Amino acid sequence: MAPILLLLVLFMPALQITGAQSAGVCYGRNGNNLPSDTEVVDLYKSNGIGRMRIYEPNQATLEALRGSNIELMVTILNNNLQALTDAAAATDWVQKNVQPYSADVKFKYIAVGNEVHPDAAEAKYLLPAIQNIQNAVTAANLQGQIKVSTAIDTTFLLPDFVLPSNGAFSDAANSFITPIITFLSNNGAPLLVNIYPYFAYIGDPVNIKLEYALFTSPGVELQDGSNGYQNIFDALLDTHYSALEKAGAPNMAIVVSESGWPSEGGDAATTGNAGTYYSKLINHVKTGTPKRPNGAIETYLFAMFDENLKDGAEVEKHFGIFSPNKQPKYQLTFG
Repeated sequence: MAPILLLLVLFMPALQITGAQSAGVCYGRNGNNLPSDTEVVDLYKSNGIGRMRIYEPNQATLEALRGSNIELMVTILNNNLQALTDAAAATDWVQKNVQPYSADVKFKYIAVGNEVHPDAAEAKYLLPAIQNIQNAVTAANLQGQIKVSTAIDTTFLLPDFVLPSNGAFSDAANSFITPIITFLSNNGAPLLVNIYPYFAYIGDPVNIKLEYALFTSPGVELQDGSNGYQNIFDALLDTHYSALEKAGAPNMAIVVSESGWPSEGGDAATTGNAGTYYSKLINHVKTGTPKRPNGAIETYLFAMFDENLKDGAEVEKHFGIFSPNKQPKYQLTFG
């Protein structure tokens, strides 16, 4: 590519917001080479990204978000859940991390815990922490603005489901998640679900086609009654909707709190596949699923940056849609 053309591609204002958008981006900070919080917020704004998820109430991030009009999901880390079973601690958390900023930071969700599994040490603390944070939000008179929920992953489902309409939570998960779902439903909150077609594909590449994971299948891959599925993202999401129906919450909404594809470090982790996934995802979530066709799917791409200090396998470090130097890895259009 010619140098001048390369510069045009790198610096073109490709991501302009146009009307209501469904896709936000998760801002993880597990890197030692990332931009300042002010630069990050400016990058969201200049690229038309109107929603952000953060993983702890970092004060510098909250200050940078003042007046930005960016809708915010703030996460409470799992290692903080036990402390928040004390109502006074939950009140203090809201008074410290939400109320001082609520006039000019657009808090939308508080995700109490991320992927807390039924057998985890923190499991017994999750519902009391959710209840206490909800009560603290209500006491601050912010319940009309902020919904309190938790983020789960797809391991809560029965492992042998074939059709989305048969979706249900496993016996191991059911007794843990059902009381949480009931509480969320009573407070008009959605369930947050992290959905990764990438991990579904690499876990079963014999039965799951790459095209089915990347939104590039030319036709229906799975027929479920009158509903036809061309991608596993919709199939996984509708399986969760079926599970919610069986758990007594047929009207509960789901927010996809993470979804992404890595550019290197593992099988099928290439810039080509990742760019395809992100661009197709952004366009796809403007409309609903076969089971819930009306309305967009609020979705948060994971993640804003490659994070070189991320724990786990090498692939975990390469989910960013931007490099740490703020250059876009892909040509994406939000809006």
